[in-house]
Amino acid sequence: MYTSSVSIDLTLTGLVGYTLADDKALATLPFSLITVAAALTTIFASFLMARIGRRAGFVLGAGVGALGGAVSVWAIFHHDFWAFCAGTATVGVFQAFAQYYRLAAADAVGLEGKSRAISTVLTGGVVAAVCGPLLAAWSKDWLAPVAFAGSYALVTGLGLASIVLLMLLYRDMAPVPAAVASHDAPRPLGEIVRQPIFAAALANNALGYAVMMFVMTATPIAAVACGHSIGDGAAIIQWHLVGMFAPSLFSARLIGRFGVLPVIGAGIMLSALCGVFALRSTDLAHFYAALACLGVGWNFMFVGGSTLLAQSYRPSERARTQATSEFATFACSALGSLFAGQLLARFGWATINAAIFPLLAVAALATLAYARSARRRAAAGVA
Repeated sequence: MYTSSVSIDLTLTGLVGYTLADDKALATLPFSLITVAAALTTIFASFLMARIGRRAGFVLGAGVGALGGAVSVWAIFHHDFWAFCAGTATVGVFQAFAQYYRLAAADAVGLEGKSRAISTVLTGGVVAAVCGPLLAAWSKDWLAPVAFAGSYALVTGLGLASIVLLMLLYRDMAPVPAAVASHDAPRPLGEIVRQPIFAAALANNALGYAVMMFVMTATPIAAVACGHSIGDGAAIIQWHLVGMFAPSLFSARLIGRFGVLPVIGAGIMLSALCGVFALRSTDLAHFYAALACLGVGWNFMFVGGSTLLAQSYRPSERARTQATSEFATFACSALGSLFAGQLLARFGWATINAAIFPLLAVAALATLAYARSARRRAAAGVA
C-alpha cells in the first residue's frame, strides 16, 4: 500500500508540479519535498516508535500519508503550487515511517535471515511497481475535469488501507540480536558510526538512494523534453520501479550464495551502467535501459546496505543507529532530488548522468574498506 501510493507520486508529481509552477525550474520541488520531509521526520520516527511501539508509529505514518493525499487533491483543484508542495511533503512523513518496515522485519529474525527478511518486505514493491503507475493513469480522471486530482485521492485511500492492514495484522516484536548479546551496554554513537560495516552500509544506502532519486526525478521531464510523450515518461518510470523491486525476489538468494559484498558491487556497477546508457543516446530504448539498470542497481545496493546495517548495532542501540542511517539516507536522497530539477533546467540531461559517477565511486571505496577490514578480522581470528 505504501509503495503503491509513493509510486503514484513518483509517476505524476513532477508533471503536476510542472503544470502548477510558474517558474518551471521549481517543477521538481514538490517531488523533492517528499524526501526532504522524510529526512526531517526519520529521526523523530525512530525514537517515537522506540517509545510507543512500531505498530502505533506505522499507523500514525499511514494516517499522515492519507492526509497528504487529501491536501494534494485540494491543491490541484485550486491550482495552488505551494499547497501541492505541502501535500507531497506530508506524504514524505508516511515514507519516513514506512522505511522502517524492512528494519522491523530484519530485527525480528536472526543473523542468517536478515537479508531474506529485508528482500521479502521489498518484494511487495513488485506489485506496486506494476500497479502504481497503472493506478495513477486509471484514476487521474476520477475527478474530471480536473486532471490528476483523482490519483491523489487514491493516495488517501491507500493510506487508509494501510492503517486497516496494520491494525489487523501487525504486532510489535522484541528484536533478535544480530551477533552480540542483547544485554551488552550500548556504545557511544561515534563508536558505532566509525565501524567500517556501518560506513559501508551508510554509503550504499545513502549514495545509492541519492543517485537513484537524482536521475529518476529528472527522467519524466527529460523524456518529454527529448521529444517523447507523457505516456512514455510514465512507462519509463513504471519499468524503473519494476527494476527497483523485482530483484527482491532473488536478491537474498544471491547474497546467500555469493555474499553481500559481491551483490553490492554488482549494484554499483549497474547504477554506473545507467549513466553510460543515458549518455550514449536520448532515444526511448536508452531511457528504458538506463532506468532499468538504475532500478536493479539501487535494489542490490539497498538490500546489501540494509543487511550490513542490521548487523552493525546491538538491540539497545537500534533506535539511535537506525535513526542516524535513515536520516543520512533521506538527506542525501533529498539533496539529489532537489538538485535534479535545477541541474536539468540549466545544464541538461547529460550533466545529470555524468554527476552520478563520483558518488558511486565513494560507495565503492567504502565497501572495499569494509571488505579489507573484514578480511583482517578473519585473519586475526584464525591466528
